[in-house]
Amino acid sequence: MDTVTDFALKQKKYMPIFPRVIGKPTVYIEGYPCEDDEPMAATGFHGVQINTFYDQLSRYFAINEQIYIGVDSFIYYSEGDISKSVAPDIYVVFGVAKTPERRSFYTWAEGTAPVAVFEFLSDSTAHQDRHEKVELYLNDIGVQEYFIHQPELEKPAEFCGWQRSSSGNILEIMSDDRGGLFSEALNLWFRWTDDHTTQVRLLRPSLPDGTLITTSIEEEHLRLQEKHLREEAEAIAAKEVKRRRELEIELEQLRAQLANGENETPSVK
Repeated sequence: MDTVTDFALKQKKYMPIFPRVIGKPTVYIEGYPCEDDEPMAATGFHGVQINTFYDQLSRYFAINEQIYIGVDSFIYYSEGDISKSVAPDIYVVFGVAKTPERRSFYTWAEGTAPVAVFEFLSDSTAHQDRHEKVELYLNDIGVQEYFIHQPELEKPAEFCGWQRSSSGNILEIMSDDRGGLFSEALNLWFRWTDDHTTQVRLLRPSLPDGTLITTSIEEEHLRLQEKHLREEAEAIAAKEVKRRRELEIELEQLRAQLANGENETPSVK
Protein backbone atom coordinates (compact mmCIF):
# COMPACT_ATOMS: atom_id res chain seq x y z
CA MET A 1 0.00 0.00 0.00
CA ASP A 2 1.49 3.39 -0.93
CA THR A 3 2.22 5.96 1.79
CA VAL A 4 -0.25 8.66 0.73
CA THR A 5 -3.14 6.21 0.41
CA ASP A 6 -2.21 4.56 3.70
CA PHE A 7 -2.30 7.94 5.45
CA ALA A 8 -5.70 8.78 3.93
CA LEU A 9 -7.14 5.57 5.40
CA LYS A 10 -5.68 6.35 8.81
CA GLN A 11 -6.96 9.92 8.55
CA LYS A 12 -10.54 8.66 8.30
CA LYS A 13 -9.95 6.09 11.03
CA TYR A 14 -8.65 8.55 13.63
CA MET A 15 -10.75 11.62 12.76
CA PRO A 16 -12.69 12.78 15.87
CA ILE A 17 -16.45 12.33 15.94
CA PHE A 18 -18.55 15.16 17.35
CA PRO A 19 -22.03 16.67 16.96
CA ARG A 20 -22.76 19.69 14.82
CA VAL A 21 -23.50 22.65 17.08
CA ILE A 22 -26.53 24.90 16.83
CA GLY A 23 -25.15 28.20 15.67
CA LYS A 24 -24.42 30.26 12.59
CA PRO A 25 -21.08 30.93 10.88
CA THR A 26 -20.45 34.61 11.54
CA VAL A 27 -17.87 36.54 9.55
CA TYR A 28 -18.09 39.83 11.46
CA ILE A 29 -20.24 41.59 14.03
CA GLU A 30 -20.25 45.37 13.95
CA GLY A 31 -18.63 46.95 16.99
CA TYR A 32 -16.23 44.10 17.73
CA PRO A 33 -12.72 45.03 16.45
CA CYS A 34 -11.03 42.36 14.37
CA GLU A 35 -7.59 44.01 14.23
CA ASP A 36 -5.24 45.48 16.82
CA ASP A 37 -2.38 46.67 14.58
CA GLU A 38 -0.12 43.94 15.95
CA PRO A 39 1.87 41.65 13.61
CA MET A 40 0.69 38.05 13.32
CA ALA A 41 3.90 36.55 14.69
CA ALA A 42 6.02 37.94 17.53
CA THR A 43 9.25 36.78 15.86
CA GLY A 44 10.38 34.93 12.76
CA PHE A 45 10.60 31.79 14.90
CA HIS A 46 6.92 32.17 15.73
CA GLY A 47 6.10 32.79 12.09
CA VAL A 48 7.73 29.51 11.01
CA GLN A 49 6.05 27.62 13.85
CA ILE A 50 2.58 29.07 13.28
CA ASN A 51 2.67 28.64 9.50
CA THR A 52 3.98 25.06 9.70
CA PHE A 53 1.54 24.07 12.44
CA TYR A 54 -1.45 25.60 10.66
CA ASP A 55 -0.46 23.91 7.40
CA GLN A 56 -0.39 20.50 9.08
CA LEU A 57 -3.63 20.88 11.03
CA SER A 58 -5.58 22.44 8.16
CA ARG A 59 -4.49 19.68 5.78
CA TYR A 60 -5.34 16.95 8.27
CA PHE A 61 -8.79 18.32 9.15
CA ALA A 62 -9.61 19.30 5.55
CA ILE A 63 -11.74 16.17 5.06
CA ASN A 64 -14.27 17.36 7.65
CA GLU A 65 -16.26 20.45 6.67
CA GLN A 66 -17.36 20.97 10.28
CA ILE A 67 -13.93 21.86 11.67
CA TYR A 68 -12.68 25.43 11.73
CA ILE A 69 -9.07 26.44 12.47
CA GLY A 70 -8.33 30.01 13.52
CA VAL A 71 -4.95 31.73 13.32
CA ASP A 72 -4.09 34.73 15.51
CA SER A 73 -7.63 36.11 15.32
CA PHE A 74 -9.87 37.38 18.08
CA ILE A 75 -12.16 35.09 20.02
CA TYR A 76 -14.99 37.06 21.64
CA TYR A 77 -16.61 35.05 24.42
CA SER A 78 -19.09 37.42 26.11
CA GLU A 79 -21.77 39.09 24.03
CA GLY A 80 -21.86 42.84 24.55
CA ASP A 81 -18.42 43.09 26.19
CA ILE A 82 -15.63 43.74 23.69
CA SER A 83 -13.03 43.51 26.47
CA LYS A 84 -13.76 39.78 26.78
CA SER A 85 -11.50 38.68 23.96
CA VAL A 86 -8.31 36.76 23.30
CA ALA A 87 -6.23 36.15 20.19
CA PRO A 88 -4.48 32.76 20.44
CA ASP A 89 -1.91 31.71 17.88
CA ILE A 90 -3.90 28.65 16.79
CA TYR A 91 -7.31 27.34 17.83
CA VAL A 92 -9.50 24.48 16.63
CA VAL A 93 -13.31 24.48 16.72
CA PHE A 94 -15.50 21.40 16.19
CA GLY A 95 -19.07 21.38 14.93
CA VAL A 96 -18.99 24.65 12.98
CA ALA A 97 -18.70 25.19 9.23
CA LYS A 98 -15.17 25.51 7.87
CA THR A 99 -16.28 28.33 5.59
CA PRO A 100 -16.77 31.21 5.25
CA GLU A 101 -13.56 32.54 6.77
CA ARG A 102 -14.16 34.69 9.86
CA ARG A 103 -12.63 38.02 10.84
CA SER A 104 -13.16 37.02 14.48
CA PHE A 105 -14.81 34.11 16.26
CA TYR A 106 -17.91 34.86 18.38
CA THR A 107 -18.73 31.97 20.71
CA TRP A 108 -22.37 32.97 21.32
CA ALA A 109 -23.11 33.37 17.58
CA GLU A 110 -21.35 30.15 16.55
CA GLY A 111 -22.85 28.23 19.46
CA THR A 112 -19.59 26.81 20.82
CA ALA A 113 -16.04 27.49 21.98
CA PRO A 114 -12.78 26.07 20.58
CA VAL A 115 -11.92 22.55 21.71
CA ALA A 116 -8.17 23.22 21.69
CA VAL A 117 -5.97 26.32 21.85
CA PHE A 118 -2.23 26.65 21.18
CA GLU A 119 -0.02 29.53 22.29
CA PHE A 120 3.63 29.84 21.24
CA LEU A 121 5.61 31.59 23.95
CA SER A 122 7.12 35.03 23.44
CA ASP A 123 8.88 37.28 25.95
CA SER A 124 5.96 39.72 26.12
CA THR A 125 3.20 37.17 26.76
CA ALA A 126 4.94 34.12 28.30
CA HIS A 127 3.89 34.87 31.90
CA GLN A 128 0.22 35.28 30.93
CA ASP A 129 0.35 32.20 28.71
CA ARG A 130 1.71 30.07 31.57
CA HIS A 131 -0.62 31.33 34.28
CA GLU A 132 -3.64 33.60 33.73
CA LYS A 133 -4.62 32.12 30.38
CA VAL A 134 -4.92 28.59 31.76
CA GLU A 135 -7.91 29.62 33.86
CA LEU A 136 -9.20 32.01 31.19
CA TYR A 137 -9.26 29.50 28.36
CA LEU A 138 -10.43 26.43 30.26
CA ASN A 139 -12.93 27.95 32.69
CA ASP A 140 -14.02 31.36 31.38
CA ILE A 141 -14.21 30.45 27.69
CA GLY A 142 -14.86 26.72 28.02
CA VAL A 143 -11.96 25.40 25.95
CA GLN A 144 -11.33 21.68 26.49
CA GLU A 145 -7.53 21.73 26.13
CA TYR A 146 -4.85 24.40 26.20
CA PHE A 147 -1.18 24.01 25.14
CA ILE A 148 1.88 26.26 25.32
CA HIS A 149 5.18 25.72 23.46
CA GLN A 150 8.52 27.53 23.19
CA PRO A 151 9.53 27.62 19.50
CA GLU A 152 12.90 29.39 19.88
CA LEU A 153 15.63 26.77 19.82
CA GLU A 154 18.09 28.92 21.75
CA LYS A 155 15.72 29.03 24.74
CA PRO A 156 14.97 26.12 27.10
CA ALA A 157 12.39 23.69 25.79
CA GLU A 158 8.93 24.19 27.26
CA PHE A 159 5.85 22.28 26.18
CA CYS A 160 2.90 22.01 28.58
CA GLY A 161 -0.80 21.29 28.31
CA TRP A 162 -3.92 21.41 30.47
CA GLN A 163 -7.40 19.99 30.06
CA ARG A 164 -10.77 20.53 31.68
CA SER A 165 -12.19 17.39 33.25
CA SER A 166 -15.86 16.38 33.05
CA SER A 167 -16.28 17.73 36.60
CA GLY A 168 -14.83 21.10 35.59
CA ASN A 169 -11.42 20.72 37.23
CA ILE A 170 -8.26 21.83 35.46
CA LEU A 171 -5.76 19.00 35.05
CA GLU A 172 -2.25 19.12 33.65
CA ILE A 173 -1.72 16.74 30.72
CA MET A 174 1.08 14.29 31.54
CA SER A 175 3.82 13.81 28.95
CA ASP A 176 5.17 10.50 27.68
CA ASP A 177 8.83 9.47 27.94
CA ARG A 178 9.58 11.48 24.78
CA GLY A 179 8.04 14.67 26.09
CA GLY A 180 4.95 14.35 23.91
CA LEU A 181 1.43 15.27 24.97
CA PHE A 182 -1.69 13.49 23.76
CA SER A 183 -4.76 15.56 22.94
CA GLU A 184 -7.90 13.59 23.74
CA ALA A 185 -10.02 16.29 22.12
CA LEU A 186 -8.17 16.19 18.79
CA ASN A 187 -7.10 12.52 19.05
CA LEU A 188 -3.56 13.51 18.13
CA TRP A 189 -0.07 13.37 19.62
CA PHE A 190 2.01 16.53 19.76
CA ARG A 191 5.81 16.42 19.98
CA TRP A 192 8.53 18.89 19.13
CA THR A 193 11.63 18.43 17.00
CA ASP A 194 14.69 20.66 16.61
CA ASP A 195 15.04 22.24 13.17
CA HIS A 196 18.63 23.49 13.18
CA THR A 197 18.26 25.00 9.72
CA THR A 198 15.68 27.55 10.90
CA GLN A 199 16.68 27.42 14.60
CA VAL A 200 13.03 26.66 15.40
CA ARG A 201 11.85 24.04 17.87
CA LEU A 202 8.89 22.86 15.81
CA LEU A 203 5.80 21.47 17.51
CA ARG A 204 4.32 18.85 15.21
CA PRO A 205 1.17 16.68 15.30
CA SER A 206 1.00 12.97 14.64
CA LEU A 207 -1.70 10.29 14.60
CA PRO A 208 -2.36 8.06 17.64
CA ASP A 209 -0.18 5.34 16.07
CA GLY A 210 2.74 7.79 15.71
CA THR A 211 2.33 8.54 11.99
CA LEU A 212 3.53 12.10 11.40
CA ILE A 213 1.15 14.57 9.79
CA THR A 214 3.18 16.02 6.94
CA THR A 215 3.36 19.56 5.64
CA SER A 216 2.22 20.39 2.11
CA ILE A 217 5.83 20.37 0.92
CA GLU A 218 6.56 17.03 2.57
CA GLU A 219 3.45 15.49 1.08
CA GLU A 220 4.44 16.71 -2.39
CA HIS A 221 7.86 15.10 -1.92
CA LEU A 222 6.13 11.86 -0.90
CA ARG A 223 3.90 11.96 -3.97
CA LEU A 224 6.89 12.55 -6.25
CA GLN A 225 8.81 9.75 -4.57
CA GLU A 226 5.88 7.37 -4.92
CA LYS A 227 5.43 8.40 -8.55
CA HIS A 228 9.11 7.69 -9.20
CA LEU A 229 8.92 4.28 -7.48
CA ARG A 230 5.72 3.44 -9.37
CA GLU A 231 7.30 4.38 -12.70
CA GLU A 232 10.36 2.26 -11.86
CA ALA A 233 8.14 -0.69 -10.96
CA GLU A 234 6.16 -0.27 -14.19
CA ALA A 235 9.38 -0.11 -16.22
CA ILE A 236 10.68 -3.29 -14.59
CA ALA A 237 7.33 -5.01 -15.20
CA ALA A 238 7.36 -3.91 -18.84
CA LYS A 239 10.88 -5.31 -19.30
CA GLU A 240 9.77 -8.56 -17.70
CA VAL A 241 6.79 -8.82 -20.05
CA LYS A 242 9.04 -8.10 -23.04
CA ARG A 243 11.62 -10.68 -21.95
CA ARG A 244 8.89 -13.28 -21.30
CA ARG A 245 7.51 -12.70 -24.80
CA GLU A 246 10.99 -13.06 -26.31
CA LEU A 247 11.45 -16.37 -24.50
CA GLU A 248 8.05 -17.57 -25.73
CA ILE A 249 9.03 -16.71 -29.32
CA GLU A 250 12.36 -18.51 -28.95
CA LEU A 251 10.54 -21.55 -27.55
CA GLU A 252 8.06 -21.53 -30.42
CA GLN A 253 10.89 -21.36 -32.92
CA LEU A 254 12.70 -24.24 -31.24
CA ARG A 255 9.54 -26.34 -31.26
CA ALA A 256 9.06 -25.57 -34.95
CA GLN A 257 12.61 -26.63 -35.74
CA LEU A 258 12.18 -29.88 -33.84
CA ALA A 259 8.89 -30.59 -35.58
CA ASN A 260 10.46 -29.98 -39.00
CA GLY A 261 13.32 -32.32 -38.12
CA GLU A 262 10.95 -35.15 -37.17
CA ASN A 263 8.92 -34.75 -40.38
CA GLU A 264 11.91 -34.92 -42.73
CA THR A 265 12.26 -38.28 -44.69
CA PRO A 266 15.71 -39.87 -44.37
CA SER A 267 17.59 -39.83 -47.71
CA VAL A 268 18.45 -43.27 -49.47
CA LYS A 269 22.08 -43.71 -50.47
